[in-house]
Amino acid sequence: MKKLLLFLTIVFFANILLAQENKLYHPEADAKKDIADAVAKAKKEHKYVLIQAGGNWCKWCIEFARFAKADPKIDSVINSSFVWYHLNYSKENENKAVLASLGYPQRFGFPSFIILDEKGGRIHTQNSEYLEDGKSSYDRAKVEAFLEMWTPHALDPKMYGTN
Repeated sequence: MKKLLLFLTIVFFANILLAQENKLYHPEADAKKDIADAVAKAKKEHKYVLIQAGGNWCKWCIEFARFAKADPKIDSVINSSFVWYHLNYSKENENKAVLASLGYPQRFGFPSFIILDEKGGRIHTQNSEYLEDGKSSYDRAKVEAFLEMWTPHALDPKMYGTN
C-alpha cells in the first residue's frame, strides 16, 4: 500500500511539472523582446508573425493551440507561413504596453489573433469568435481561410498583377 501511495504521489507531481513545462503562455516572458525576435525570424524565413494573445487560464486559447496542431493542413499553414507567438495576458502580467502597441486586441476578448508583417507592422487583428464552431472548438474551414488569407503569399502584389 505504501508503494502504491508513493507511486501515485510521484505520478501526481510529475504531471504538475509536465503541465508547467507545456504551458503556452509565460507571464515572466519579455513579450516586447520575444515579439521583436519573432519578427526577425519571420523576416529571415519570409514569413509573418501570428500572435495569439491570451493566457493559460483561457480554455479557448488552449483549445485553439490543440486544434491547430491536431489538424495537419492548419498546422502546415502555420508552420510554413507564420512564426507563432503566444502573448500572455494574466493577473501576473497583463502586458498592457505591448497590447497597446498592437491596437488593444483584448477588446475582442481572448484569444485574439494579431498578424504582423515581416517588418513588424500590424496588418490584421482577428476576433476568435468568428473562427469558432458554435460548440466547443473551432471550425476547420473558417480557421484555414483566415490563415490562408493572411499569409505572405496571399498578400504578395505579384498575385494581383501589381508590383
